[in-house]
Amino acid sequence: MLPQKEIVGKGVVKAIFLVCIADGIVGLSYGSLATADGFPLWVPLALSTLVLAGASEFLFIGIVASGGSPLTAAAAGLLVNARHLPFGIAVKDLVGRGSRGLLGCHIMNDESVVFGISQSQPEQRRAAFWICGIGIGLIWPISVMTGAAIGQFIPDISTIGLDAVFPTILIALIFPALRQRRTRLPASVGAVLSLAATPFVPAGMPVLFSLLGLLAWRSRK
Repeated sequence: MLPQKEIVGKGVVKAIFLVCIADGIVGLSYGSLATADGFPLWVPLALSTLVLAGASEFLFIGIVASGGSPLTAAAAGLLVNARHLPFGIAVKDLVGRGSRGLLGCHIMNDESVVFGISQSQPEQRRAAFWICGIGIGLIWPISVMTGAAIGQFIPDISTIGLDAVFPTILIALIFPALRQRRTRLPASVGAVLSLAATPFVPAGMPVLFSLLGLLAWRSRK
């Protein structure tokens, strides 16, 4: 086993910290949007703590704000989060079991999965997954509520591009994995399918089409 001080390197911790900060910025915009659309404070609070999935929360707020049914919005959010099924398979050894497993599943998200599976040693994978998951689990609701409280002072995110911060950082994180052809091929196929579906499906849905890129996966290099 690696020494405790070397389980997670400083570079990984720094990268996790930056991603958490980026998530916090997106959370500010989400909280601001929720209050601007007329939602009471308890709605973004409940979503950010119980759902803890930014894409689904944005989609829920957007559908309801445009006149859609809350049930329809919830169903759409569940569909967007269907990507957590393959996520769970990828990190099943990291989330733990019992009550710990329930918490591990709750903090499982795009970022914690990326950091978890990108490490070389089992101890490093587990530590990176939990550090990132807990970090985002704390900063997301705090930033959402802060954004909701001061939303009237935050400009429209569509004009300053706050939503682009997190995706940009996530893309930078996955670049090392794209050096392998067997990873690059399904990722490219998934990206093309997602972009092709964007004009025809609601916001947040194209990511589901990217999962079809897994059909191009090869078990060998």
